[in-house]
Amino acid sequence: MKTKLIFLSFCFILVAGAGFAQKRKQPKSIISDDVAIKKYHSKSELDRMAKGELLVLYVERIESLVKLLPYIAFATKPGVTMSTLGIPNDSDNRKALDDQFEATDEFLEKTSEFQKRILPYSDTNDLVSAIIFYEEALKSLHEYSEFH
Repeated sequence: MKTKLIFLSFCFILVAGAGFAQKRKQPKSIISDDVAIKKYHSKSELDRMAKGELLVLYVERIESLVKLLPYIAFATKPGVTMSTLGIPNDSDNRKALDDQFEATDEFLEKTSEFQKRILPYSDTNDLVSAIIFYEEALKSLHEYSEFH
């Protein structure tokens, strides 16, 4: 009985390990799922917000743009993978994409730290204008995808 239990445990570990290995080899979306913003705002809506809320929106829009802009030659929405673009889903290309995601995350972490420290000193009207600009850029990128 003990031998069967050990054998079954070993089989489970092999099957689970194979499942994880397969998951790592699955094509990843080139564009992160978190690039989409939940809502676009009008100037009057932004004017009514507290500066703290504006700072959060500002940082979110920058993050979305940084995660989207480098890939617009491929896609402008999540879900497109290297495989769907005809790019081989081999270990070198997956590593290159992982390295790119890691570099982007590091950049955003440093940028966010800077913004959280310095942005509170910015003029509220300038924050509102910047958020509107970023949101218009994001809208334009989504419209761009519909034209090609």
